[in-house]
Amino acid sequence: MTTALLALIGIIALALVFDFINGFHDTANAIATSVATKVLTPAQAILMAAVLNVVGALTGTAVAKTVYKDIVSPDVASLTLVAAALVSAIIWNLLTWWRGIPSSSSHALVFSLVGAGLAAGGWQAIIPKGVNKTLAGLVTSPVLGFIIPIVLMFLIVWLVARRMRPRTVTRVFGRLQILSAAFMAYSHGGNDAQKTMGIMTLAVSAYLGTQLGTVPLWIILAAASAMGLGTAIGGWRIIKTMGFGVVELRPIDGFVAEMSAAAIIEGASALGIPVSTTHVISTSIMGVGATKGFKAVRWQVAGRIVAAWIITLPTCTALGWLCMKAAQLF
Repeated sequence: MTTALLALIGIIALALVFDFINGFHDTANAIATSVATKVLTPAQAILMAAVLNVVGALTGTAVAKTVYKDIVSPDVASLTLVAAALVSAIIWNLLTWWRGIPSSSSHALVFSLVGAGLAAGGWQAIIPKGVNKTLAGLVTSPVLGFIIPIVLMFLIVWLVARRMRPRTVTRVFGRLQILSAAFMAYSHGGNDAQKTMGIMTLAVSAYLGTQLGTVPLWIILAAASAMGLGTAIGGWRIIKTMGFGVVELRPIDGFVAEMSAAAIIEGASALGIPVSTTHVISTSIMGVGATKGFKAVRWQVAGRIVAAWIITLPTCTALGWLCMKAAQLF
């Protein structure tokens, strides 16, 4: 077995570790609202999310293609570069998980890849198309995540909920929230697992010396399984922040937040845009809270979340650059 093949195997393993960490880091994206509203028990929510994350991860590869074809030039793509990007993203994910901050695993990976690419070949090594697409998703998805739940909540209240007794509203939307939580878990798997598929495909392409036309089936299955297993472990620190720390949620609130976020994520996946599922569900929860009045949202907690989003890009770019420079010394 050659040294290069051993390196590839190690990097694939590292990518699956990242995917696993991504899964438990982002468990809150799929289940925090349904746990907070007590529609599902934590065990039920995690099991459902783990299964549907896997199912969602098997549904497409448009986002994966953006990651492995449109972020860094194939001229600088190497096993070392992929390893540096993964180490950088893992460090950031673990730090934010430990602090209970729902940061973006997606942007951590993409901008760690950008940083490693800059260290390997300068600005000419970066492909604007994929980076611009990621930045567009970074800006538009949280905005939509905040606005759409406000509109949807007013429509539901006007058309349906105002004609029901409060107890009936809670019962009906408690049942509907099980479906919305399932949709959220499915969409999360469909977008987030594809980033790892993309980085693994990039590693295989670097090893072979040529870009692959499609994402191999074994990569799809491996990434889906690692994401599902990580989700099954559960990231309780972040679940507490998102489910209980931002706004007090009722079943109707959870339903609106999850349906809005899942629809946005599904649209992004179809367009091949690597968005942050964390950003989308967080802003959807804020949007739902805003319909109750300004004071209903714990803006101090929301501010911590937004601050984490802002610092993820430059921090992971710098981390990726540092990891690549360190790897080049050996």
